Amino acid sequence: MLDFGYYCMDCMQGMSEFPDKYFDLAICDPEYGRKEHGGINRGTYAVQKNGKRLYVRDGGYENRGWDNEPAGKEYFSELLRVSKNQIIFGCNYFDFPLVGGRIVWDKCNDGSDQSNAEIAYNSMTNRVDICRYMWRGMFQGKSITEGWVQQGNKALNERRIHPTQKPVNLYRWILQKYNIPKSWKLLDTHVGSASSLIAFQEAGNKYVGFEIDEKYYSTSNERLNQETAQISMFEYLEETGSNCQDTAPGRQP
Repeated sequence: MLDFGYYCMDCMQGMSEFPDKYFDLAICDPEYGRKEHGGINRGTYAVQKNGKRLYVRDGGYENRGWDNEPAGKEYFSELLRVSKNQIIFGCNYFDFPLVGGRIVWDKCNDGSDQSNAEIAYNSMTNRVDICRYMWRGMFQGKSITEGWVQQGNKALNERRIHPTQKPVNLYRWILQKYNIPKSWKLLDTHVGSASSLIAFQEAGNKYVGFEIDEKYYSTSNERLNQETAQISMFEYLEETGSNCQDTAPGRQP
C-alpha cells in the first residue's frame, strides 16, 4: 500500500493500492470532458462595479489534451470503493448516478464566457449548500467569509498554474463547513494545481493525491512545497510564541 503523499501516477493504478473504504473523504475534480485543457484564448474585457472596462488576460495555458472525455463508470466505482464519503466536482457532466447533496460554487463572475458556477456532489448531506467566492483571472475573492468581495490587493491573489484551477479558499471552506476532523484521511485523485493539498496540509489532515500529467505534477508539487514551508514556519512561531519581530534580522532570539 502507498504511503501518504503526492504521486505522479494514474489515479486508477493508485487507488488499486488501497483497501475498501480506506479514505474517510475523497474531494475530487475529475475531467469533465469540456476540452478545458488549455489552448483557448479567453482574453477579453470585463466591466467592473465602478463601470470601468478592464482587460482580463488569458492564462496562456498549453493545450495538454486531458479533458476530451468525462470520467467514466470505472473511475467512480473505484472511487466509491476506496472512500467512505465523496465530494465530486462536475457531477452534472457525468453519466453516473450520484444521489445525495450538492455544493454550488458561485464564482461571482457574471458576464464572462465561463460558467458562473460549478456543482459538486456531496455524499455527506442531502441539502444544497452554496459557497460564494469570486474566481476569474485577476478577479479573486477577498476571503472565505467575503468571497463575493473582490480582493483589493491583487498582489495577494493566488498564482494560476492550471486551466481548471480551483482556489485554496474553496477547499478551506469545505473543510470548515463540514467540520472535517483532523483524524480523517483525505484523497484527491486529480490534484492539478495542488490547491486541495495545500488546504489539507494546512488543516493537519493526512492525504494522498494523484496527478498523471508530469508537467502539472512538477509545477504543483513545487507550489505545494512552497506553501508547506510557509505553513511549517507559522506552526513553529505559534508553538514557540514567537512573532515576526522576534525573528527579524539584527534581533537576539
